[in-house]
Amino acid sequence: MQKASLLCSSNPISSPPTYLHTCRPLTVPIRIRFSPSLFAFSSLRFPLNRLHGQRHGFSPLHSTATEEMIEASKNVSSFVEIGYISSVHGLQGEICIKPNTDFPELRFCKAGRRWLKQQVSGKETIKEVELVEGREHHGKKSWILSFSGIETVDQARQLVGSTLLAEEEDRPHLEEGEFYTRDLVGMRVILKETGEVVGTVVNVFNSGANDLLHVMLKSAEPMPNGSEELSSLAEAGDSGPLVWVPFVKEIVPNVDMNRREMLITPPKGLLELNVRSVERSKKERRQLEWKERKRFQKRLIAAKKKLSEMEQQHVFHGFRFGEKSQASLLADQIVSVNSKLLQQALENVEIASKRWTITESLTGTKLVRNRLRISEKRFTPSTSEEKLGTNFTLQEKALQLISKGKVAVVLDMSDHKNRGKEYDLILSSSTSRENSETSSLQMLLCDDERFVKAEYRSSMPLVLISLADEIISMKKLFSSNNYFGFDPEKVWFLEEERLPVVSSLLEQNRHKILMKSPWEILQSPVGSGGVISLLSSDNIMENLAQNGIKYIQVCNGERYISRSSPLLLGLVNEKESEIGIQIFEHSEDVEEGFGMVFSIDTMKKLTRQIHKLQFYAIAKPNSHVELVEKKWVHVEPSSPNSYEFYSTIFSCINACSLDKLCVMEITE
Repeated sequence: MQKASLLCSSNPISSPPTYLHTCRPLTVPIRIRFSPSLFAFSSLRFPLNRLHGQRHGFSPLHSTATEEMIEASKNVSSFVEIGYISSVHGLQGEICIKPNTDFPELRFCKAGRRWLKQQVSGKETIKEVELVEGREHHGKKSWILSFSGIETVDQARQLVGSTLLAEEEDRPHLEEGEFYTRDLVGMRVILKETGEVVGTVVNVFNSGANDLLHVMLKSAEPMPNGSEELSSLAEAGDSGPLVWVPFVKEIVPNVDMNRREMLITPPKGLLELNVRSVERSKKERRQLEWKERKRFQKRLIAAKKKLSEMEQQHVFHGFRFGEKSQASLLADQIVSVNSKLLQQALENVEIASKRWTITESLTGTKLVRNRLRISEKRFTPSTSEEKLGTNFTLQEKALQLISKGKVAVVLDMSDHKNRGKEYDLILSSSTSRENSETSSLQMLLCDDERFVKAEYRSSMPLVLISLADEIISMKKLFSSNNYFGFDPEKVWFLEEERLPVVSSLLEQNRHKILMKSPWEILQSPVGSGGVISLLSSDNIMENLAQNGIKYIQVCNGERYISRSSPLLLGLVNEKESEIGIQIFEHSEDVEEGFGMVFSIDTMKKLTRQIHKLQFYAIAKPNSHVELVEKKWVHVEPSSPNSYEFYSTIFSCINACSLDKLCVMEITE
């Protein structure tokens, strides 16, 4: 058992869920006497973002606390989350679970009914399972469980990514002086000295040394010292500023569960200091917002100038119509246009559309000397020496590079089908799509057997490329899972590269950008070549070089990401190559997914030569709007009327001599 303050967290299910920082249990109850000097006005600091318990100087009450989070929907209101299934263990259908409870022996060793919460076809489902037995996985901070009816590896894999639940009524009984956080939320907060109601508990956080109550003060009430500061900061209704109150006996001496209220004896200046801190942060936010608006205006002016130079002024027509919010949308769209890439694509517009035949080229020529063929059966992230034979040294070299923090990983999660198949691009912002994408990624990152081992992640930079409407959910996924062991300072979330769709007809010697609406530019993904363009942004390459990165591994497509292997990295390192390519034998189209390794020097050179990126113009029918005699007209074509620009990452091979190229072919 670990040390903690007095709260036992068991958060109520809500939609959307609220995640609370929870406490952990004490082994030995402790009592620390309150020191009056700790309440000196200058020593009180309650940060609004990160909570650091040591700054507060308040001693926590003693208790044995739990960490269990309830997350329910309208259909499920009586379950407690107790763990997350992270991977398969062994060959008998056992699974590994990361605990989310301070009662693991009770939850994982006692046989009986449990429930699994899963995402099935984008919908959340809960099903009953029978726990047969469980044991602790020593050194792994996890437990190994077996369920009735789950007897094979394939059956167990279907459970990875699921959340294990127990019935709320089975929560352990708490002793006197112990509370679940959910029971404190909503309580009235009253000044013990005067009986005055000052606010309501809206959340509870654990700061490490003690718990903090997040209290919303009553907007209509003056401050205890008669100050009217609350009224000036009050929001609509009865809601006022949020303040922090340490949940310790000296400040919260009485908690009445029956009356749903607690008495507080705050030191002088505690509540006022919180309010002034809010005021300062609001002023700072206003200043930052003003500076950001100024920066955006400069970027907008520069973007409009570049489009004007390309004779695309018609894009600005929407500013004369619609509401302020629509004009703001158009401004965002204009600023987001990568004018350099667009200019490069327009210069390549006469290049005929064709499918990239790299698989055929690489497998049909003997010019590539550095070549490795290996069976897919032996192709796993950690294959044994017996299976790999002489190639085992390649795997060992790669793992050594990874363990020393010399490798960065780029995961392209945008997952578009190949353009050559004349697919229809559909961007879905639905919850089911987002849940599906994040659930798949979560399963991958939680499985040491399919991805980088947890002990190597803190030193490995990670770049994630996704659809624009999935970035937020992806960031939330990482934030709520402690970044899966990666260093947050070394993780980038990038939207896929997109370019405007242009008319296939020349108008006044130019291909005109098409508009989806008066305030939206019709755009399409540029393909895998956009990865190189994205890596040239946000000083990513400079950061990687400064961190001592030697190789960048780029993966696209579930088949490649989930079956990535260090062998290609080891091959590139041994042959001192610049680029390594992984292909599957008999694969009809390598662009459906790919695995590549670049030396850092090669990728730096490629990102500096974006103007040499090869584009192909693909003729497609696209509906759009046009301004005709001051009226917006919708155009619905019956045949291809536009060009979508496409670039493949494999065109970078042209910048590399064949003796500096490696190919690893996976055979059946």
